Amino acid sequence: MADTSGRRAELEANLQRVNKRIDDAMAACGGRNRPTLIVVTKFFPPQDLLLLHELGVRDVGENRDQEAAVKAREVPDPELRWHFIGQLQTNKARSVVGYAHSVHSVDRSSLVSALEKAMAGRAEHPDSPAGGTTRGRPAVLDCFVQVNLSAEGTGRGGAHPSDALEVAARIHDSDHLRLAGVMAVAPLGGDPREAFSRLAGLSSELVSRYPAASGISAGMSGDLEHAVAAGATHLRVGSDVLGARPPVG
Repeated sequence: MADTSGRRAELEANLQRVNKRIDDAMAACGGRNRPTLIVVTKFFPPQDLLLLHELGVRDVGENRDQEAAVKAREVPDPELRWHFIGQLQTNKARSVVGYAHSVHSVDRSSLVSALEKAMAGRAEHPDSPAGGTTRGRPAVLDCFVQVNLSAEGTGRGGAHPSDALEVAARIHDSDHLRLAGVMAVAPLGGDPREAFSRLAGLSSELVSRYPAASGISAGMSGDLEHAVAAGATHLRVGSDVLGARPPVG
């Protein structure tokens, strides 16, 4: 068996640094409930997931279904919560609901319909070989509305702010989906403070209609402090925990 002690020590030190950043950011803004740290493991091997679990990580994020589905099968740990955070094609919905506890990138009504259909099928056939057994899994899928905060309406994906409430309403009215809140990625080259402030405003508008939809998924390695200041409830951090991405063949 390969010696993983060095990698474990590296991950532990990185986690400590990230958690200190979160603690310092919370202290700087007067404190609030601690946001959930989602460790984004894309391109990293399943062995890292096992080490992260040993270190207390329970929330992991993936943005490609092809990779995430394999990892979920190879690391069938019931304590891990899988967050799908990447752009999602409707034809991948059935696969994603086979392992994900939440989808942070719901950006259009057609995707809401596909996820609802897939979840309904999962409920009707809990042991379907196509998605793997789902017994013991949540009966509903948490869904965040991804909002595009770029001025040009292009870039990192997401619904236009003017369309976000319509997408949210579709999620809320679904039988097998739960409206969890909003999600966004700070625009490249933009001011993350301004972007996350706008996201917080959209969150307030959403909560005024749907009080339980108070989640704000925002912040990555480079801007998590600004996200915490804006009220983020979920942080998506990859490289500052796992290091530079390995080369992809």
